[in-house]
Amino acid sequence: MKNTAKVASENGDRAKVVTLADVARRARVGESTVSRVLRKRGSVSRSTREKILKAASDLNYVPNRIAGTLASMTSKLIGIVIPSVGNTVVPEVLAGANIVLEDAGFQPVIGVSNYDPAREEALIESILSWRPAGILVAGLEHTERARAMLMGCGVRVVELLDIDGDGIDIVVGSSQRMAGRKSAEHLLARKYRRIGYVGHDITVDIRAGKRLEGFRSVMREHGLSFLDQEFYPSGASSVEAGRIGLARLLKRQPTLDAIYFSNDDLALGGYFHCLEHSICVPSKLALFGYNGLEITRLTPQPLSTIRTPRAAMGKVGANLLLTGGPSTVIDLGFELIVGATS
Repeated sequence: MKNTAKVASENGDRAKVVTLADVARRARVGESTVSRVLRKRGSVSRSTREKILKAASDLNYVPNRIAGTLASMTSKLIGIVIPSVGNTVVPEVLAGANIVLEDAGFQPVIGVSNYDPAREEALIESILSWRPAGILVAGLEHTERARAMLMGCGVRVVELLDIDGDGIDIVVGSSQRMAGRKSAEHLLARKYRRIGYVGHDITVDIRAGKRLEGFRSVMREHGLSFLDQEFYPSGASSVEAGRIGLARLLKRQPTLDAIYFSNDDLALGGYFHCLEHSICVPSKLALFGYNGLEITRLTPQPLSTIRTPRAAMGKVGANLLLTGGPSTVIDLGFELIVGATS
């Protein structure tokens, strides 16, 4: 079986095929030499090895790990690359996708990037090397090489959770910027003006950064800005981080009247801080989150938040991956939940 990989041409053509022979021609060596280097077998000089690896990288060539085996030409593997399993958000997306994939006889292969773009790139390359029937990835932002590999992999690509940006093929999610805008409009409509922000590293969690920018844009339109901000130095978040973040923020700015949190985990921690220190919510301090986690509906005062249809995103994305059709963007929207904290 010939070892091939598909790669996008300069004009975005997803049908152009790059073969082992193309890498050999680019490196000006024989195909057998390329094969030995890419399979890490046999003796090859360092300079030749570097030349071959550079040629393969320039062409966004992905070695085919099932070449030469008795594996079926029709793959039943679906690659899924997610940023984290540390909260219930991503598992709900996976659960939705898995229902569709298992019913259709496909096996998900999951990689976790931990919000690291370089790790996401490595996972994408590894999964594509097994020639899956399709791949789902979280978000729209990837490294240049990861994006090139996804554009040229020759299978359907679904990007989940976010629609604010340029998609590769199929995009299913909701607008992060609009979620931020609606959150700000809600708090401003209730006359809150001394607003603070508690979040995690928006250079790592780009979707949280988009929500923050949407919130800021509404404040700017009203001649306002955040009174203060507290960023937890990690792409991950936790209830404890929210509790600590709010404590630090209120120590600097005790007259704040509302807090916008980047997600419900942090908002829940902020709520626990208020309970511990007898801060009346919302008369003294309003709290607003994002995600609509079930636990936030079970607290003594249900959290005001944005609920996203995460399981539906997984189901719709998986269905579109399997049924084909043109490249598309599906906006599943969100719901603003007016709880007892705002």
